[in-house]
Amino acid sequence: MYQYDEYDQQILNERVAQFKQQTERYFAGEIAEDEFLPLRLQNGIYVQRYAPMLRVAIPYGTLNSKQLRALAKVARDYDKGYGHFSTRQNIQFNWPELKDCPQILAELAEVQMHAVQTSGNCIRNTTTDEYAGVIAEELVDPRPYCEIIRQWSTFHPEFAFLPRKFKIAVNAVEGSDRAATFVHDIGVHIIRNEAGELGYRILIGGGLGRTPILGEVIRDFLPEQDLLTYLEAAIRVYNQFGRRDNKYKARIKILTKALGIERMKELVEAEWDRIKDSATRLTQVELDRVKQHFIDPEYAALENNPAELVNAKAENPAFARWLERNVREHKQAGYAVVTLTLKQKGTAPGDVTDAQMDAVADLSDQFSFGDLRSTHQQNLVLPNVEQRQLFTLWQQAKALGLATPSLGLLTDMICCPGGDFCALANAKSIPVAEDLQVRFDDIDFQYDIGEIDLNISGCMNACGHHHIGNIGILGVDKKGEEFYQVSLGGNSGGRGAASIGKILGPSFSRAQVPDVIAKVLQLYVEKRIDGESFLESYKRIGHDTFKETVYGKAD
Repeated sequence: MYQYDEYDQQILNERVAQFKQQTERYFAGEIAEDEFLPLRLQNGIYVQRYAPMLRVAIPYGTLNSKQLRALAKVARDYDKGYGHFSTRQNIQFNWPELKDCPQILAELAEVQMHAVQTSGNCIRNTTTDEYAGVIAEELVDPRPYCEIIRQWSTFHPEFAFLPRKFKIAVNAVEGSDRAATFVHDIGVHIIRNEAGELGYRILIGGGLGRTPILGEVIRDFLPEQDLLTYLEAAIRVYNQFGRRDNKYKARIKILTKALGIERMKELVEAEWDRIKDSATRLTQVELDRVKQHFIDPEYAALENNPAELVNAKAENPAFARWLERNVREHKQAGYAVVTLTLKQKGTAPGDVTDAQMDAVADLSDQFSFGDLRSTHQQNLVLPNVEQRQLFTLWQQAKALGLATPSLGLLTDMICCPGGDFCALANAKSIPVAEDLQVRFDDIDFQYDIGEIDLNISGCMNACGHHHIGNIGILGVDKKGEEFYQVSLGGNSGGRGAASIGKILGPSFSRAQVPDVIAKVLQLYVEKRIDGESFLESYKRIGHDTFKETVYGKAD
């Protein structure tokens, strides 16, 4: 992973010292509340329903064991003993005191972590595939390109106060999209053209929230060295023409929709023609400098399917099931990629305790070169595990409650913190997730119905990405009461084409939600064709049939 040099560390230390002074002045009454607001936002601090929330950046989901231990210490010393991993691969602390935040940031800076630009109207944390660098099917490792974007966008003076927040995601696997690039302000697909040259397909104008829109291709092929100049051109156009009078219409998706993709392309290309040969254009020297931070660890010369693995799998059905769901093939013979699921029953999806974080850091050192990943699905990944050690790892992860064999299944759901914490939420999300975990706890049933993305958001801001869940649940307010709207047919692009879900009909009370989901699943089980996924069945059977099953036929 990328290691800070003396300049990186100096910049971060200076930001920490600056914010410490700003916070002291705020408490002394020298800075007004409205003046302090943008300052704390640019340092990752929101004021939530009951307490401040600190969002710590995990750039493109990559961190090491030392950093995870530092996060565990924050949870233990300054919070209530846990953290929450979000869909942007970051971690959030829901209970720190504002006066402690400068000290928390100082401690995180010691392990090259920060909360810069994790909130506010700026370029946020760039995300990518959690399996980056360790799977054979990717074209190249996308993390160096994410790091290049991170260095360019952090503290970019021109983009510190954009019309609204701006999110970029990068993908390097053709035919799969675990980074959900189609619902980002800009999506970057690393590709090769017909001549074999490396470059990018650029998407623009995607996003969720009140107006969910899939991004459109604005450039079919962009040469490798032109990444930053093109991004700069696109964001300059947005910064100039994006609306600032209405925050609900301020995202680039609204601008792109209003202008049309062809006019948007004209504006971006014109700006790019003006700046594409500027000093921002990448050089091969700079590309090579960043890429050398992402070289492979010293893998041992091993064979696939060692005797230790084959025997343990044959003797232990529970281990075999975990292998099937939570372990995937590695590019290096004799190794595997392991996902530790943060979705055990009775725990909010994405939550992990300080003790579990410390233990996972130990597992990472013992089994995975100290390397870790956080995921869009709110899980953790050990990316470099020897196959012969998988059974031992499984035993230890199981004892920690982190080996639920449910990756990609119904209870591996995405869930935002919702009304339990967020001041913007219309309804609680976590209790709905808990109800569904209890109702569909039968792992055999989950295996029978197969892979399903179920996503829950507590409001239209869509932090739980309900729009792109195969089954999406949205909390809504009806005269002060919490109700839930269900949508079907969404897809992030991880398995097939990206799509926005369609609302099933009128909303339901919380008590009704498990029964509604049960009816949807029962129809799928009854009508599916062998080998057909839920999404495929939904498209074939049709939305109206699902609606009739849930609500009954109209008179």
